[in-house]
Amino acid sequence: MKSTEKSFLQKLKVRFYIPVAIIILISTTLLYSFCKRSEKNDVIMQMVMQFAERYHFSPPKIDDQFSQKVFDAYLKQLDPFKWFLTKEDVKQMEVYKLQIDDQIRNNTFELYSLATSLLDKRVAETQNYYKEFLAQPFDFTSNETMEADPEKLDWAANEPELKERWRKEVKYRVLVQVSNMMKAQKKDSVSKTFEVMEKEARQQEMKTFADRFTYYNQQNPEDKFSGYVNAVMAVFDPHTRYNTPTAKDKFDIEMTGQLEGIGATLQTSDGYVKVVHIVPGSPSWHQGELKVNDLIMKVKQENEAVPVDIFGMRIDDAVKLIRGKKGTKVTLTVKKNSDGTIHDITITRDLVIIEETYAKSAVLTDPATKAKVGYIYLPAFYVDFKRTPTGRAASEDVAKEIEKLKNEKVQGIILDLRYNGGGSLPDAIRMGGLFIESGPIVQVKANIGLPRAYDDPDPAVQYEGPLVVLTSSVSASASEIFAAAMQDYKRAVIIGGPSTFGKGTVQEIFDLDDYLSMNFSKVKPLGSLFLTIQKFYRVNGGSTQLKGVSSDIVLPDVYSEWKVGERFEDNCMPWTTVDAAKYTVWKNPVPVAMLQKNSKERTSKSEVFKLLSEQIGIMKKQRDKTQLSLNLKTFQQDEEKRRLEGKRFEEVSQQPTQLNVAAMAVDIAAEEGDTAKIALLDKWVKGLNKDIYLEEAVKVIGDIK
Repeated sequence: MKSTEKSFLQKLKVRFYIPVAIIILISTTLLYSFCKRSEKNDVIMQMVMQFAERYHFSPPKIDDQFSQKVFDAYLKQLDPFKWFLTKEDVKQMEVYKLQIDDQIRNNTFELYSLATSLLDKRVAETQNYYKEFLAQPFDFTSNETMEADPEKLDWAANEPELKERWRKEVKYRVLVQVSNMMKAQKKDSVSKTFEVMEKEARQQEMKTFADRFTYYNQQNPEDKFSGYVNAVMAVFDPHTRYNTPTAKDKFDIEMTGQLEGIGATLQTSDGYVKVVHIVPGSPSWHQGELKVNDLIMKVKQENEAVPVDIFGMRIDDAVKLIRGKKGTKVTLTVKKNSDGTIHDITITRDLVIIEETYAKSAVLTDPATKAKVGYIYLPAFYVDFKRTPTGRAASEDVAKEIEKLKNEKVQGIILDLRYNGGGSLPDAIRMGGLFIESGPIVQVKANIGLPRAYDDPDPAVQYEGPLVVLTSSVSASASEIFAAAMQDYKRAVIIGGPSTFGKGTVQEIFDLDDYLSMNFSKVKPLGSLFLTIQKFYRVNGGSTQLKGVSSDIVLPDVYSEWKVGERFEDNCMPWTTVDAAKYTVWKNPVPVAMLQKNSKERTSKSEVFKLLSEQIGIMKKQRDKTQLSLNLKTFQQDEEKRRLEGKRFEEVSQQPTQLNVAAMAVDIAAEEGDTAKIALLDKWVKGLNKDIYLEEAVKVIGDIK
């Protein structure tokens, strides 16, 4: 190996969203040659294209067809609801629709520059539209409609047509507000005239649109350019994407469930930064003075004499000022929501743990059979890439939950992955190993060479009893690999919608800063590239890509009617197969046929499941009905019809199941009298009692047992 390559590999900081490290031999010349330009955008585009063309699993040919796809993706990204651009604007941009490949090669951005200019102009113009429309009362007696599905709309032919589109949009939003006020008035016995309610509705929408345009106007060049880069990356596949430094930081927080700061969720409101949530156990929660709906006006660091006025500041920039290293202090000038007074609140930053990110469990008891079943909720396959002392990993946490449930003498375990969008595949592999003795969990294949199987790293079996895995149409990526492995080994029964999401591709994270020499530090930070480099395959040889994992026991799935899944994405990769790996099914394979039969008999008699199926059918009709009435009377009639259609289901769905649900004493004790956390745990447990899917899963555990 050349010394330059060896040095590069030693310096390489590999972080994974995927299972394993791959050795990438990139010459020093290739790494640094495209850093000759001084412009940050030039460097970003050249770097992401170099990586994408060389290491993507199946890179497309960069030609006119590629350009056309980028153009279409960019238009959709620029103006997804067709609220701003006109046909004339699109016509101007179409001059470049077959030249994007050449612009990428030449490192020029003619399309991006023109599109940004046109969109900025239209945003400025439409900002006056809503103000004009909301200045006068609306007439809700005329029989006009609006099309709510942008895919069914053409681009507005001209400015008057665009303005008319905005008039209808604004009118519809006010109509909805008025209708809600009228319903609330009946319920609360409040007496307001229609004219007063209509005026209040317009005032509310004036504020809503003002906040929205504040967001539009605060987009910086970095945000805008990332949209263009991602239109290019979207043609490679739906999961290859460029992340700005800010987006990269957010991803790290999502994957670790940790950050250093004050523990408050913020959003903009009328130019102010408003507190919308205080994280229990966080520095803000312990300090006690900062409350929900307080407005933050200024921020002062402990080593600075003058505070920074953050009124009108981008929320991301304000958050950067408020967050900071553990142990440092920040002083917030706050307008209190309670009485309007202004106070300085000093908070010492600390590590903030977002508990909602992590696995948690409860005990479910079937009163009919007295059977105790363990329930583990896993929202993501999270991991701390940096392996800090406080870092956590999904596989380790699930192993701990299993031990606690075993101590409760449960007779089966339900693992809930219904809302799990994936994450760290190494953790999915380790977690699979908790339930089998040995063998491969997944196969991974690059664009060249044979597939490689990744085995359970631990021969021990943490749990041998009956296992149910709950999935849905939004269960994706690593959660699909785990479910597929349990299904192929006949270790667990999969219960959920017809199939999971269908994301069977592997992304590696390239931190672009790691590939620049010190001579180009002025363009840092650059962000990162999530690049699809491999595909997942089940141990039986089939891919989870596109098709997902089919459930053994199919229950009604609301998400399945909302076009959720890989097959609805543009430029998705095809379903393919490889040879099956060598594996041995579980010693006590789940009797799928019997379980299907018993479950079908139960659910066919269940009033709740019947109503849920009806509700899904109603939702499909509502989804397909995209022409909305702007006549108040007609709108209210439609609303009442929907209310009556859903009323029976709502009444039944809010009824508790027959399950007895309880948090474990060890979990309650672990909170050490923290009333806020105990209250959150209690609320979560009570919510499980209304989950009919859990009730059926407990019955299935009983059938296995």
